[in-house]
Amino acid sequence: MDGRPDPDGPALLEVGRIDKPHGVRGEVVVSLITHRTERLAPGAVLQTDRGAITVESSRPHQHRFLVRFDRIPDREAADAWRSVTLSAPPIEDPDDDTLWIHQLMGSVVVDQHGVEHGAVTGVLENPASDLLELADGRLVPLVFLTGFEPGVRIEVDVPAGLLDGDEAELEADPDTDPDEAS
Repeated sequence: MDGRPDPDGPALLEVGRIDKPHGVRGEVVVSLITHRTERLAPGAVLQTDRGAITVESSRPHQHRFLVRFDRIPDREAADAWRSVTLSAPPIEDPDDDTLWIHQLMGSVVVDQHGVEHGAVTGVLENPASDLLELADGRLVPLVFLTGFEPGVRIEVDVPAGLLDGDEAELEADPDTDPDEAS
């Protein structure tokens, strides 16, 4: 086994990046892109494009972390790992009702009338409510979510017209001529 993830295993999520060396003893500065700091607990195994790497120690440092990994013995080796992406399998907690982006991706959005509107291709941050981006570019505020089956289906209860575009307005007012200029 070469330390690479099992292709039949769970999908890996990007959790951070090795930024640069710190000192001469092989420590590196790591930026996490997750709030799950246990990703850097001693013994944690992370995946890279160079294979698996194990955390020996870590400590907070200026909004990032100083980490010692098993495969980085000195500053020269640390410099060679600069900008390497760190990945890990999702942490699944059945008691946690948090929605994770990897669980939303690919799910089909279905409205309160049972109409399918396409698969989620992205999640955009928005101050009022994160937005589900559908394959056709439409956006659905996550606040309208009413039901969820990870990776399969997202049920939403949306206001009339949100997912229908101009067609809903025409159906609501049959006297409107679509070719007539406003």
